Amino acid sequence: MTTNNYKIRIRPQFLLILLVLILTGSDIIAQESLQNISGKITDIDGDPISDVYLQVQGKNQHTHSTIAGVFNLNNLNPADTIIVSGLGYNTRFLSIGEIDPSEEVVLTLQPIEIDLATVTVSPGADVSRAISKVDLAVSPVQSSQEIMTIVPGLFIGQHAGGGKAEQIFLRGFDIDHGTDINLQLDGMPVNMVSHAHGQGYSDLHFIIPELVEEIQYSKGPYDATIGNFATAGAIQFKTKDHLHGSSISQEAGQFNTFRTVAQLNLVDQGQHSAYIAGAYRTGDGPFESPQDFKRLNIFGKYQYKTSNGSSLTLSNSYFTSSWDASGQIPVRAIESGDITRWGAIDDTEGGETSRFNTNLQYQGILSNRTSLKAQAWFSHYDFELLSNFTFFLEDPENGDQIRQRESRDLYGSQISLQHLSEYGKVDHLMETGLGFRSDFSNDNELSKTINRSIIQFYHQFGDIRERNYYGYVNNEFSLGKWTLHAGLRLDQINARYTDQKTASTGTSKINDAFISPKFSLSYTPSHQLQVFAKYGDGFHSNDIRLAIFNEANPLMTRATGVDLGFIYKPSSKLMFNATLWHLDLEQELVYVGDAGIVEPSGETNRYGLELGARIAPIKYWNLRVDANFTRARSIGEAEGEDLIPLAPKVTSLAQLSFKYPSGLFGGLKYRYMGDRPANEDNSIVAQGYFITDLNLGYSLKKVDFSIIVENLFDVEWNETQFATESRLASESNPVEEIHFTPGTPFFIRGKVTYTF
Repeated sequence: MTTNNYKIRIRPQFLLILLVLILTGSDIIAQESLQNISGKITDIDGDPISDVYLQVQGKNQHTHSTIAGVFNLNNLNPADTIIVSGLGYNTRFLSIGEIDPSEEVVLTLQPIEIDLATVTVSPGADVSRAISKVDLAVSPVQSSQEIMTIVPGLFIGQHAGGGKAEQIFLRGFDIDHGTDINLQLDGMPVNMVSHAHGQGYSDLHFIIPELVEEIQYSKGPYDATIGNFATAGAIQFKTKDHLHGSSISQEAGQFNTFRTVAQLNLVDQGQHSAYIAGAYRTGDGPFESPQDFKRLNIFGKYQYKTSNGSSLTLSNSYFTSSWDASGQIPVRAIESGDITRWGAIDDTEGGETSRFNTNLQYQGILSNRTSLKAQAWFSHYDFELLSNFTFFLEDPENGDQIRQRESRDLYGSQISLQHLSEYGKVDHLMETGLGFRSDFSNDNELSKTINRSIIQFYHQFGDIRERNYYGYVNNEFSLGKWTLHAGLRLDQINARYTDQKTASTGTSKINDAFISPKFSLSYTPSHQLQVFAKYGDGFHSNDIRLAIFNEANPLMTRATGVDLGFIYKPSSKLMFNATLWHLDLEQELVYVGDAGIVEPSGETNRYGLELGARIAPIKYWNLRVDANFTRARSIGEAEGEDLIPLAPKVTSLAQLSFKYPSGLFGGLKYRYMGDRPANEDNSIVAQGYFITDLNLGYSLKKVDFSIIVENLFDVEWNETQFATESRLASESNPVEEIHFTPGTPFFIRGKVTYTF
């Protein structure tokens, strides 16, 4: 069967916008002035620094450095002074009268401690990026499980022995493992399309958190450079290019938990730098059946820099993990006394997975106005998961264990060009890009098994070939206090599925294409306030098997969003942000617990309010507070039966942290998630929780000591919950109720790090 869904779905009013983008995408020639300057901004390693703010003192004239660290300022007087400021770097003052206009200016900024006082609210600045840098600096992530929670409003849950990808919640979505959030590491995709366990499956455990230098995030479908799954939001992780030293750390705690991390600086001189890092973790967890969890990570990076600031970077990584799991347990089994909270109905669950990556990145400076980025990557990925969600519902004799397994090769390449031009008082930064991604998932399997080894029959068994081609143009126009972003993105997906369940295999094909416009407008009347509005379309793709075998299910699902908000920084010690948002989704993907799969539902609507505050109450102390309120509904369903299962309604996080020059550091954090509907009419409720974590430490010259405590007050809570129909071995009829994975009890561990 072949389906060609080439409905390039673009609304008529966007045709005029497309024409404007094409016209403005061409180089606009500005008249040169004898008082123009251009230059490049680098750090002490010679790497370019982007998003540095350059303000002409006393005038409403400014610009930002590009991804290549390049900047241009025109129509300057010899008496002018430029203030150069970048987050995490010292501020410099540049006198125009002392500059030779015929030569390029090269500025090297010295690093300083990142804190709230260094954040600048400036026209066109991405303040959310600055906030994430501050949050990461004052409270470094302690584990790969925590690495996403730096994003305000994002919560995670683990429900399969620590080795499975986390369940993600953001903006009123139960994203499952990645259906509505785009995740990348160094420009390489994390999400897996048409995955054996669920669409968009994103396992971040191949990242060593100590190597993460920057976390950039965006919410909503407003970034033209990001495509599939970027509906609720997107996160881009960047690893360190340099170590500037070596270290080894040892961590040990309750439940036989051990973790060792080594970071070795191999080369860091001149044009060359290289390092290698590794991590190994084991643990049994608090469960009566030990998890026997094991994870190994290896990561290496080499970078070569040319004299003009261009760079070539090669990174390789390998990760493998295995575990046992006690699964999700029903409330009635605990109430009857059959098991405890830490027991299991079927303790033969578990899994193993591995991923190898190689990633080649080039960033070139073609001129003082034009830069180029190119990338090619390859991954090999293996996955096997054994689960039993319904116990003895389908098979009263052997139980309902299922296996989900696949072996995948994925590779891709992308190239983008960034060009800066000016006309009049308007700065124009244009970025255009092209790329593709290919997935080859072999023996993609959902089977009925007994005791992990005996296969009774296949629900699904086949090979998947899926390729995503894309191109985009993104324009930024800056005029004084106003900044406009206007972008357009085109994605095309070609896919085929070869069914291997029977001897007579058959291949089915499907194709689709999608155009998504993006707009944002910000107004910054002062260095205290920025107001913004955003509008855009985005999409997530569906598992190709859903689209092939049911023509009512599109391969690409539209999301349309609107954001209105502000960022207000009345003083160096205080910053507030608020966003009112709305998102329509053409088709929801809903988790089906009794089959362990994701199925499509109907159209949904969400809107909410996000509030945040960053406060430095006294010297060396920082307070972060985030609160989120969401209303999520299915469209076309009767009132009272239109709730979206597991959609968060109220969430909040606050963290008070400190770091003294003497070496003393620490923090106290709470996480709160309110009660949520577990089914469409709220007759089954997923209980909320309020958990407090603590960390304390002390740094000497070369040794850091720290203590980390999760669930400080030993609260009894449920980490993940589902409304599932199941039957126990002793029951004659099935029961639908909450099945849950108990959250971590009081859990203390110590860590020692030696730097050399």
